[in-house]
Amino acid sequence: MPSSGSGGLSAFIAGLPKAELHVHHVGSASPRIVAELAARHPNSAVPADEDALAEFFTFSDFAHFIEVYLSVVDLVRDAEDVRLLTYEVARDMARQNIRYAELTVTPYSSTRRGIPERAFMEAIEDARRAAAAELGVTLRWCFDIPGEAGLEAAEETTRLACELRPEGLVSFGLGGPEVGVPRPQFKPYFDRAIAEGLHSVPHAGETTGPRTVWDALDSLRAERIGHGTSSVRDPELLAYLAEHRIPLEVCPTSNIATRAVASLDEHPIAEMVKAGVPVTVNSDDPPMFGTDLCTEYEIAARLLGLDAAGVAELAKNAVTASFAPARVKSSLSAEIDAYLASWRG
Repeated sequence: MPSSGSGGLSAFIAGLPKAELHVHHVGSASPRIVAELAARHPNSAVPADEDALAEFFTFSDFAHFIEVYLSVVDLVRDAEDVRLLTYEVARDMARQNIRYAELTVTPYSSTRRGIPERAFMEAIEDARRAAAAELGVTLRWCFDIPGEAGLEAAEETTRLACELRPEGLVSFGLGGPEVGVPRPQFKPYFDRAIAEGLHSVPHAGETTGPRTVWDALDSLRAERIGHGTSSVRDPELLAYLAEHRIPLEVCPTSNIATRAVASLDEHPIAEMVKAGVPVTVNSDDPPMFGTDLCTEYEIAARLLGLDAAGVAELAKNAVTASFAPARVKSSLSAEIDAYLASWRG
């Protein structure tokens, strides 16, 4: 049996069946796929060279990250691009033993660039079905509003989610910058999505304070919070999240890359766990941040002082917090337990 040291734990994490709940569609494009798309669209500012992308994906702050992210979004210009991107994201997930993922998709960014809305839906759904059949990865969608695009984007995202609802859609979100984009203005759109049976999963408290998280809870009826990093600055908020079992989708490397947190050693994940808040570990925009979900689990294990059993419980947190059907949750949790038992010998 491999040792329980860091090398052994890395191997355990690599083979561990996992679920991921906070990972962006375009932001998951590998350097190979980004370079391929950039070569197909040479008028883009994105370099068509995998080595040059590492420097391109070095961010000075959150605003710079959004600027770079949108330049990659601009590479996805037709349904073929959408299908390619989606399937390749699933392929990268399969390599990490990710069995289930709720992928945050921003359809407005594609439809406003001229991709026909039904062609967009067909492309992601075709990739979803192929990922399940060929890769063993179950994909579900969270359609999110790009907050920086305002209420026009909110209206369009809501219409696409409610009127063209693809089979894989389970939740409704809100991303983009938080500063200058108050959460309460999006209440009518979340109310409509929730009325249609979608779950509420907005980003909040990443680059702003705890008030933004309260607004997401009060106005948007959030069932999970994307990031929620600043929640630790408000003991009352932590107590509320713990009491109501509202998970925080934590993305450690992302928080450092966007300067939301100064360093990994200062990351508040341990404070969240100590307060009893449900926490899931996620990669956010992995290639852009030079990470993947396995790396994020290794980081979390170090920050939380976890052994293999503790990491397995962390993985089961994501299963529990997911919007997967009960049978899928039960099956994946059992697979994690069996993997741990086998690892122990």
